[in-house]
Amino acid sequence: MAALVLKMSVSLDGYVAPLDGSTDWIAAGGSDDALEWTVETVRHAGAHLMGAATYTAMAAHWPGAGGPFAEPMNEIPKVVFSDSLTAADWGETTIVAGDLAEAVTRLERERADGYLLAHGGVRFARSLVEAGVIDEYRLLIHPVVLGAGERLFCAPLTVEPRRTTVFGGGAVAHVFAAHR
Repeated sequence: MAALVLKMSVSLDGYVAPLDGSTDWIAAGGSDDALEWTVETVRHAGAHLMGAATYTAMAAHWPGAGGPFAEPMNEIPKVVFSDSLTAADWGETTIVAGDLAEAVTRLERERADGYLLAHGGVRFARSLVEAGVIDEYRLLIHPVVLGAGERLFCAPLTVEPRRTTVFGGGAVAHVFAAHR
């Protein structure tokens, strides 16, 4: 049975997206070792899970892109959770509608090759948190303070620390097991 892993970038003050929706802050603390950690997280996934907005952005970018993320993003199957999206033209993409928790549980039972890696959008990621279906959080904390924005966690949650990795540029990866 596959586990559901959520990998998210987080600011030092706990935001996963600023109010203006920009993403340039994610470069703060960047380094070769942080990039390698992120690529390995993506590469070992058995499937990439995402919402419709993230899918639309990624499907417009990755099929023609190069770099270390291109191969795993294009070759590993993708599952898009959407009640409105009716077609997907990015290779090996399946659209799933309906109850999120039921669909994730079914995917976990069906897949034994690697973990299911959830890519945020904050709304999709927050829905997974609220549904209680995440097995592991991989949070990459960037040395930047956004001051305001969107948070991943909106209610108390108990997690168990598993490991911490400090990267050369100042970013820190915290991996937590969730209590399901």
